[in-house]
Amino acid sequence: MNIEYSSTRPVSGPQLADVFRRSGIRRPVDDLARMERMARAADLMVTAWDGERLVGVARSLTDFCFCCYLSDLAVDRAYQRQGIGKRLVEITREALSDEVMLLLLAAPTAMSYYPHIGFDKADNAWLIARKR
Repeated sequence: MNIEYSSTRPVSGPQLADVFRRSGIRRPVDDLARMERMARAADLMVTAWDGERLVGVARSLTDFCFCCYLSDLAVDRAYQRQGIGKRLVEITREALSDEVMLLLLAAPTAMSYYPHIGFDKADNAWLIARKR
C-alpha cells in the first residue's frame, strides 16, 4: 500500500463525509451541505490517499502565526494503526511555524492516542458547545 499525502488536493463534501463515516468520528455526515462548507472553510487540510480513495484527513483552522485548531483528525478504520494519523499531524505541524500552538478537542475514546503522537494534555480549556 502506497499512501500519498497532500495539503493541496481538493476534497469534496461527500469525500469528507465518507472518510468520517469510515473512521468512526462523530460528525454530521448526513448533512452534505455542511460537509461541503467544512471542506471549503478549512485553512489547512492535510489528506492521505490510497490511489483515488481518501483514507485520512487532518482539517485545521489557523492564523498561521499563533494558533491552530486541529478540528478533525480522521483515518479510515481499515487503515488505522499504520502511522497515517501521526503523519497527518506531522505534515500539519510542518506547515506551521514553531510560533504556532496546535490544539484539539479529543473524543473520550481517543484520549490515550494523542500523548503518543506528541500532544500534552491541557487542563485550562473552556468551551461553549454547539447546539446542533
